[in-house]
Amino acid sequence: MKRLIALCLVFTLGSFQPGWTQIQPQSPATGAFRLKDCIDYGLKNFGSVRIAQYQVETADQQAREALSQYLPQVSATGTSTDNLKLQQSIIPAGIFGPEPRVLIIGQKYQTNLTAQVSQTIFDRSLLIGIKANKPNQQLAAMNTRKTQEDVIYTIASNFYQVFVAQQQIALLRDNLERTQQVLNILKLQRDNGVIQPVDYTRTEVSYNSTQSQLSLAENDLNLALNRLKYQMGMPQEQNLVLSDATLLTQLPTVEQGQFDPKSLVSFQQAETNLTLQQLQLQRIKAGYLPTLSLTANYGTLNVGAQTIDKLFSNFVGFGSVGLRLNIPIFDGFRRDSQLKQQSLTLLTQQEQQKLNVASYRLQFNSAQSQIQRTQTSVQNDERNVKLAQEVYNITTLQYKQGTKLLTDLINADNSYREARTNYINSLINLYQARLDLEQSQGKLLTFYNQL
Repeated sequence: MKRLIALCLVFTLGSFQPGWTQIQPQSPATGAFRLKDCIDYGLKNFGSVRIAQYQVETADQQAREALSQYLPQVSATGTSTDNLKLQQSIIPAGIFGPEPRVLIIGQKYQTNLTAQVSQTIFDRSLLIGIKANKPNQQLAAMNTRKTQEDVIYTIASNFYQVFVAQQQIALLRDNLERTQQVLNILKLQRDNGVIQPVDYTRTEVSYNSTQSQLSLAENDLNLALNRLKYQMGMPQEQNLVLSDATLLTQLPTVEQGQFDPKSLVSFQQAETNLTLQQLQLQRIKAGYLPTLSLTANYGTLNVGAQTIDKLFSNFVGFGSVGLRLNIPIFDGFRRDSQLKQQSLTLLTQQEQQKLNVASYRLQFNSAQSQIQRTQTSVQNDERNVKLAQEVYNITTLQYKQGTKLLTDLINADNSYREARTNYINSLINLYQARLDLEQSQGKLLTFYNQL
């Protein structure tokens, strides 16, 4: 009976050799999202992308607004007045007679229609404002690119987290299946007195622990999927299935480039902001210069309307054309204070840019170091998987020959599973490190286009 039980155990253990194909999560042939599909969806649906597009349109309208101030300004006004009590004036005696006379000024009803036109001829501050249109539009376009890069990075990072959770669940389920089969054999051996009850209990504890780990991993997967849906702009109630098995079979290619802060959109944004601040400084200085504009108006006024039926009759026209010159003389040092504030703002941003460049370089160096570490880890863990599999195979053979205990076989199997888990984690860490390196080089859009 003992020999028969042992033969059954050998047959059972030999029937589920470990392999990568058994732990791949299954996904439907249609409707599954690869990494590129997730990013495509996010770039179309995530709210921050639409906000960035609205900001581009806003910058275009701001450019039109700035230009409008140098175009002719035309307005028209019309008034109809009922003078309930007309003003009176006293003419002293001796001018029109021996007695003082009362003179009534104005008329009972009055209609006035006037059109005004003004055209700026010279205003240096307005010209500088128009000059700022281009960098302002460039800044809006850069904000759009920065938003796209943020979406790409966040979705890719969350995608990797979901993939890791899926692989961990697949490994835990595989572990449970193996342990359950071993428990079935051990139960038979325990009932027949082949092993001590403690051997069965020890394996049962391991099975229960794996079940708890599986529950936690499934909860982590749900959280990771919900985060990914949010970053994609996908409704939480919508089903999301991922499919990208190449993450396990194809190592990412990493090109070690040179650090160039000018390739970073954050650096370009700061430089454009500096340009806008310099233009603002020039605009404040331009406030010291005179401004010149052309004005013209034409109107018509009815006369002699003492009754309401004469309100829209007996019109006479009037008009004028002129130049308006405005020369600023003294404003209580208001503009001087603005000028000094703007100069300090410009100096502050210049110093901040220097700090930013140092931070960008640190991020690049850290990303390079992380790539090297993760590449080494992947290589080591890959070797460990092969060694653990070899140990497992040898232990299985020795167990069949009766030179190894069941405990040795179970330990070898657990070591092999742990080696595979470490390899998956190292591989995903390599993908994340590559993502960080692409970000530090300003190449996230290139990374996305090459997916």
